[in-house]
Amino acid sequence: MDCNRLNVYFIMGTVNCKKDPLKTLEEALQAGITCFQLREKGEGALIGAAYEEFARACQKMCQSYQVPFIVNDDVELALKLNADGIHVGQEDLALSTFREQAKGKIVGVSVHNSREMKQAILNGADYVGIGPIYRTKSKTDAKPPAGLPFLSAMRKQAGNFPIVGIGGITEENASAVRSSGADGVSVISVICHSKDIKQTVENLLLENIN
Repeated sequence: MDCNRLNVYFIMGTVNCKKDPLKTLEEALQAGITCFQLREKGEGALIGAAYEEFARACQKMCQSYQVPFIVNDDVELALKLNADGIHVGQEDLALSTFREQAKGKIVGVSVHNSREMKQAILNGADYVGIGPIYRTKSKTDAKPPAGLPFLSAMRKQAGNFPIVGIGGITEENASAVRSSGADGVSVISVICHSKDIKQTVENLLLENIN
């Protein structure tokens, strides 16, 4: 995967947003996010036809801005929509299985330790999400913070393999995440709760110039 696509990687579901989710996504796309992952999980998350309809609306919007549309964890939906890719956790479907069903698609994997990092690369991941870097409230089942030293160690282990940092990342600490080895930052609440999404995304993008 082109590392530039990981620059500002926005993850969102309807439960994360303070205002209309599609409006939130549109503002983020207009501001210049480089990748989008639909993660529709948690109490009150859409299911069934409403979930698919929302996913299609997000996908159509991403296509109009030529931004990759990634589905979190839901292989069936990713294949049905012909999404650009899927992101899986350690407890989700094996990469090799998805690879067989969706050749040429982007596959991202969540990584929390050295063994998982090695396995993700061996299994054919296109990028890994490392975290949580800092404490996060966006996931109720989040693991303890991995911290910047772990991110630096994974960069040394992985060479030039695409890495995005996730978990508790803000406009203020994004540059530290990048300087510790991440190609980009993956964020949820910093955009979903922003009063000025355009400015927030610009700040996150500007960090990459430092």
